[in-house]
Amino acid sequence: MINLDRNTYMRDLYYPYVGQLNHIGGYQCRVGLWVDGAFAWLNDPDWEFKLSYVEDSLITEVTAAHPHLGISLLINDAVHQREDIYIKRIRIHNSRDQVREVRLFFNQDLVINETEVGDTAAYYPSNNTVFHYKKDKYFMFNGSTGPDGIYQYTTGIKRFYNAEGTWRDAEDGHLMGNAIAQGSVDSTISFRLHVPPNSDETMYYWMTAGKNLEEVKKLDTYVKESHPGKLLNRIQVYWQRWVNKSERDYGDLSPDVIRMYKQSLLIVRTQTDVNGAIIAANDSDIMQSNRDHYSYMWPRDGALIAYAMSMAGYQGMITPFFHFCAQVLSPEGYLHHKYNPDGTVGSSWHPYVHAGKEQLPIQEDETALVLFALWQDFQKHGVIELPQSLYRNLIRRAARFMSGYIDLDLNLPKPSYDLWEERYGIYTFTTSAVYGGLVAAANFCSLFGDEERSSRYRHTAERIKTGILHHLWDEEEQRFVRGLYQENGVWVKDRTYESSVYGIFEFGVLPADDPRVVSTMEANRDHLTIKTDIGGIARYYHDYYFQRSSDIENVPGNPWIICTLWMAEWEIECAKTIQALEKPRGTLEWVVKHAIESGILPEQLDPFDGGPVSVAPLTWSHATYVLAVVKYMEKYKQLAGKA
Repeated sequence: MINLDRNTYMRDLYYPYVGQLNHIGGYQCRVGLWVDGAFAWLNDPDWEFKLSYVEDSLITEVTAAHPHLGISLLINDAVHQREDIYIKRIRIHNSRDQVREVRLFFNQDLVINETEVGDTAAYYPSNNTVFHYKKDKYFMFNGSTGPDGIYQYTTGIKRFYNAEGTWRDAEDGHLMGNAIAQGSVDSTISFRLHVPPNSDETMYYWMTAGKNLEEVKKLDTYVKESHPGKLLNRIQVYWQRWVNKSERDYGDLSPDVIRMYKQSLLIVRTQTDVNGAIIAANDSDIMQSNRDHYSYMWPRDGALIAYAMSMAGYQGMITPFFHFCAQVLSPEGYLHHKYNPDGTVGSSWHPYVHAGKEQLPIQEDETALVLFALWQDFQKHGVIELPQSLYRNLIRRAARFMSGYIDLDLNLPKPSYDLWEERYGIYTFTTSAVYGGLVAAANFCSLFGDEERSSRYRHTAERIKTGILHHLWDEEEQRFVRGLYQENGVWVKDRTYESSVYGIFEFGVLPADDPRVVSTMEANRDHLTIKTDIGGIARYYHDYYFQRSSDIENVPGNPWIICTLWMAEWEIECAKTIQALEKPRGTLEWVVKHAIESGILPEQLDPFDGGPVSVAPLTWSHATYVLAVVKYMEKYKQLAGKA
């Protein structure tokens, strides 16, 4: 998986897993152009960029114009859907009246295995390429202008003593030709074209990745023999077929909302590893404000994303996720805080002991949501083989844990961390998710004729429902509270307005139109809506994470895409007429309006200028948009049929 910035520089390169390891780590693999003795990197402020994707695909479509140089570029990038190959196509337009020699320069700034120690960059004469390697990670770089390949090359030291990197060598239009460098190194290669007056010429640049030199050489030959342009076209066709694999009735949704829906499906696919890990966000920019990243599989995000993708018809894509969860489930039957894409346990800030007391360092909603999503998947697609293969090692083990991890005095799940990973207690979202997970387990037991277990799990779920209605409903405020926390040995209600209490209807505790749910959601809408021109809904009242304003009455927190869409989901569920769908349809259009230029959705928005805050893309944002659109389409069809 590769991330490009707005200048089409490679900034993140994940291999061999989506999300692990990052062999660029936010550094810049620069692209530059030399013409008529003048040089400009693509991050030169004189370039005018427009960023988008080719319709219904994962091929970028970027235009870059440089008026002073009289050059404009059309750039397409793609990662092959099957092989470890990245291809960039650049069409160069010469707007002057004479033939011009144009040289394009590509800098490779790799930190293989996430460290600059011990890399090698070398020229390989037998196929006129440059490759970088360390241990079992090899990356080979090549390109063509039609008849010719690499024009010049060089390798060298970077970020060490006074050496900035070989990209500096490009700025006079010539490269020194140093054949090998080791340590903290980079490389730069160039291509030469002669572009006729007022005409175009096309060149290609590509990278292959593998475990050894033979693998990358073989893939390099495959690109050349297939022709990189034809490969790009085939990649485009594949994604267009993938995203349009089933006919859909979009009702009265606008073309922009539909386009965003398809793009969201594609973006979620980019964040999903073939081995099952659905990654929260692959965006190294977060490292600037946080000495960790989001390239983990949180079972919470993963389960809700799998649920959305299954509802959209992509059952096959998310099947490996459930097998991943079965493989990493602890012997006790719970899922840890988060996982690396290879299945090892990720970093955590949940302690095993707090205030002198031993505790489980988990968010119990994560275990529960996986079972909830699995049952939703079965209901939608009827593929009985999947839950059968997971019955003993995931469904029963997780259900046994959840049914035993109960506070018998409250009839609620014992404390764990909330879904935001911030506070320890008993929360409405978590208890609702556990209810939904145990009902799912009971349904699976019944499906497989295991009625005794089914009855046991269903009974526990009903006890939890009783506990929710008794302890988490606040009669005085007429709403469900965020949760309970202990103070001096006594359980106290946390009355903070909290968007995640939408779980009460989402996971089936109560219907969306139950008066208690209605009054809860209306109270949240009143207190969590951002009262600026940007609008949207905050996670909870006085949210501190990336906080942009201390005016809590008007800006209770930054608007979150997912929390704003949860409100729309509730409005969709409650709608009794097509007219009642107007407000949630407006929310879907609001999301489109606040996407980044390329169509990427961040985690949060700035409440004043609407700019992206935190990581982008957040996979959960795109998946929640997908789910809201699916629910909208289904409700519209249902109401139109009645009309």
